[in-house]
Amino acid sequence: MKDDFRKHDETPPRGSAPIAVARTGLANLASVRAAFARLGRETGPSSDPEDFARAPLAVLPGVGAFGPAMETLRATGLDEAVRRRLDRGLPTLAICLGFQLLLEGSEEAPGLAGLALVPGVARRFGAGVRIPQLGWNRVAPEADDGSALVEEGWACFANSYRLDSGDAALARAAGWRPAFSEYGGAFVAALERGPALACQFHPELSGAWGAALLRRWLERADAAVAGGAR
Repeated sequence: MKDDFRKHDETPPRGSAPIAVARTGLANLASVRAAFARLGRETGPSSDPEDFARAPLAVLPGVGAFGPAMETLRATGLDEAVRRRLDRGLPTLAICLGFQLLLEGSEEAPGLAGLALVPGVARRFGAGVRIPQLGWNRVAPEADDGSALVEEGWACFANSYRLDSGDAALARAAGWRPAFSEYGGAFVAALERGPALACQFHPELSGAWGAALLRRWLERADAAVAGGAR
């Protein structure tokens, strides 16, 4: 049965846009949807690529392994839907594994291509740290000039793979603005480009700091929609 997110979002708050959350079978949709509900925003799960591609705002969550997640995206057509969104500059939020799916690939699934929307490969944390990284870690933007969505604070992580800080220059050259964390060395904790935000951490589980980040993303996203982002 077609799962149209719009039927879940018939009466959004005045002036807000509907939010589609990708249904991949590899994410805790409940926690993501609850986080937006606490901010007064309705969401709806979507497994239909056309609906997801055209939604004013969309979220790509993810928990689990890179390989099965990419296979699910390709099987449902959501891979092309995500590409269309980012190519058009539409407001899109990627969370945890969703962040890694935007990359060219992952050491977790050698030979399997990612969405290649962000340069670089997700690599496993090195020796000397407990894997996976579970719990709170400090996040800091590259330049704290007040214009970034991601401000300095503490976020909740649950990951065994990450984009190494050495790949940040490639992402920066593609227009992405990085924020960093440290765990056995520096790694990219988040990337933002216009109304697109990719978080290696879970903003929906990161307390008041995470809620504030989601609120700032919503404000930027709504402004982009109002300004005619296509």
